[in-house]
Amino acid sequence: MARQRWMTRFARWHIWLAWLTAIPVLIWTVSGLVMVARPIETVRGQDLRIEERALPLPGTTDVSEVRTFMDRGRAIALVTHFDGKVSRVDAATGTVLPSIDAAKARELVASSIRGGERVESVRAFSADEAPLELREPIATWLVSLADGTHVYVNRDTGEIEAVRTSWWRFYDLMWGLHIMDLQTREDSHNAFVVVFGFLALIGAVLGTILMFRRRRARVVA
Repeated sequence: MARQRWMTRFARWHIWLAWLTAIPVLIWTVSGLVMVARPIETVRGQDLRIEERALPLPGTTDVSEVRTFMDRGRAIALVTHFDGKVSRVDAATGTVLPSIDAAKARELVASSIRGGERVESVRAFSADEAPLELREPIATWLVSLADGTHVYVNRDTGEIEAVRTSWWRFYDLMWGLHIMDLQTREDSHNAFVVVFGFLALIGAVLGTILMFRRRRARVVA
């Protein structure tokens, strides 16, 4: 008799927990399905990048890092100094090149991104006002393409920092819902996830226990 009372309580708790966790579980399920619908490389726009052949450049003693790439047949070196400053240098002559302007950003996107010649707008962002989808406090040019893709070009180095497709933005929204953090979309260990996850776990355990109750009832019948 006591066992029956406990089972009745478990059933009541299970129903209330199901009501409490129904929406979070639905959000986790739907957002999880969306995030696995396409390969992560496609989501990040990696398949849109046109790879450039890197050129070797002799190292120097007054910089912490040197990277090279080809820009329309011209070898460009990105020189990172010990103070963190980054300069664009002509790899052949050693001449320091000016910062990237809007026209140059357009050229870089056209030569580095498939469909990059179809530009709708170019907008500058400082490091302090970097958009959420960039995720980095970097001064960039936002080159918006006709298909909805956003390409972020570093204003100091000319590097393409990020490619954000329309699907990426939808994926990012689903990710924010999945971890219940729409503000930064980075905090996967927050109170909402912990509390609702714990309640969902208890509900699942109670549901498992009740399965044995129903099975025993069928056997007795």
